[in-house]
Amino acid sequence: MSDSYGAQPAETVRDRVTARLSAWDREVFHRVATRHWPGGDPVLPRLSHGANHGLLWFGAAAGMALLGRDARSRRAALRGVASLALASAAINTVGKRSVRRARPVLDAVPVVRQLKKQPFTTSFPSGHSASAAAFATGVLMESRGWGAAVAPVAAAVALSRVYTGVHYPSDVLVGAALGVGAAFAVRGAVPTRSQLPAPGRPHTDAPALPGGAGLVVVANLGSGTGDTTDLVRDALPGAEVLDCEPDEISRVVEKVAASGRCRALGVLGGDGTVNRAAAAAARYGLPLAVFPGGTLNHFAYDLGIETVQDTCRALSAGDAVRVDLGRFTPGPDGAPHGYFVNTFSLGVYPELVRLREHWSPRIGGWPAGILASLKVLRGEHPLEAEVHGRRRPLWLLFAGNCVYRRMGPTPGRRHDLADGMLDVRVVHAGRLPGLRLLAAALAGPLSRSPVHAAEKLRRVRISGLAPGTPLAYDGEVTDAPPELSIDKNDEALTVYRPTPAP
Repeated sequence: MSDSYGAQPAETVRDRVTARLSAWDREVFHRVATRHWPGGDPVLPRLSHGANHGLLWFGAAAGMALLGRDARSRRAALRGVASLALASAAINTVGKRSVRRARPVLDAVPVVRQLKKQPFTTSFPSGHSASAAAFATGVLMESRGWGAAVAPVAAAVALSRVYTGVHYPSDVLVGAALGVGAAFAVRGAVPTRSQLPAPGRPHTDAPALPGGAGLVVVANLGSGTGDTTDLVRDALPGAEVLDCEPDEISRVVEKVAASGRCRALGVLGGDGTVNRAAAAAARYGLPLAVFPGGTLNHFAYDLGIETVQDTCRALSAGDAVRVDLGRFTPGPDGAPHGYFVNTFSLGVYPELVRLREHWSPRIGGWPAGILASLKVLRGEHPLEAEVHGRRRPLWLLFAGNCVYRRMGPTPGRRHDLADGMLDVRVVHAGRLPGLRLLAAALAGPLSRSPVHAAEKLRRVRISGLAPGTPLAYDGEVTDAPPELSIDKNDEALTVYRPTPAP
């Protein structure tokens, strides 16, 4: 009776909606198949084929990392690949098996458009579209410029799947939506830099130097900073820029800082170069302007400085913060103290740095780092040291200048560069040093296990070191004394840092 006088049963309504969507799907597919697309025949099938197994996107990621030459480009490439991997895994393990939809019939598709090798999996959803959307969205989250370059290619790949007749439009739309969702899921696990607050405590005033008047910048030629040096000269015509060989950096920064000729000291290079300038700037009470230009720029990135323009904005406005300096006593080469802006370490890491620096002139920095890691982790003898009165073999003793926080599953950033604490992590000796080091890295700053221990401390005392034991500080390696202590010089350094956009 209800069928005669009331609403139609729910199943009938669902069937009608499904039928209408299916009819729309087939109509759009037919229009795309029968329409002439100028320039489409030689491009879209090749583009569709090139995106098989994500090869197009892996190539794009490699190009971004190599051509971008900055941390933001590398992060964009990595996030794009991670988003693609999650989308591909979700589509191939769940999506394709949930809805077993047959591929479109190719009668209406011109032969010239059809792929030479037809896919054999089910049609819904489109894996190519999911991968394209995931990669483009992940890249866009880190870099608008690279995102704008990648997005049209991703859209063309999605269109090509209908154009070549291997997917219905709804397959493509749902696949793209899943790809975007995968990128947001990755961002939920590993936040982008823009989601994290830049260290901004405690804020302090520094001389405003628009155009760079009163600034002397020491640039390390050994860091491969030629292009960046030109950017600094163009952006700050009033600044004096001194190009120096690596072995001259310490002498030049000391001379400039002691001369009284500048209102602020600038440094262009990696973390090792920044270390030498930071010590001199703190000693003479000068604010420091950091321009990232080396292989590793952790200190600059933790300040929220990624480009020359970031530092220039801070100089123009006089925006700065006070930061801590890590200190070890006695220092290298007979100095009373040594300083570090990032990290101090004993054990496998100094050995790794030494090997990397030995091989890098011949094979390049990154290959040398990989080979050095493999050699060091194959079972070198552990370090024997006495830490706070307890002697034991160690693979690594790490002390970070301020506490390193996790960005998703990995440690990598300090949210506060003036917290007054050392992030101390000890990896005990034993089998499989690589796994022990990884476990310590993932565990965070407050953890303890038979493999490692991590604490926040103000001071660490180390003794019983064998002669010739290497220590590393901010990527520099020297011989450790038999006994030393590590502590903090709180808020010792003033550094220019732009105020984050609201």
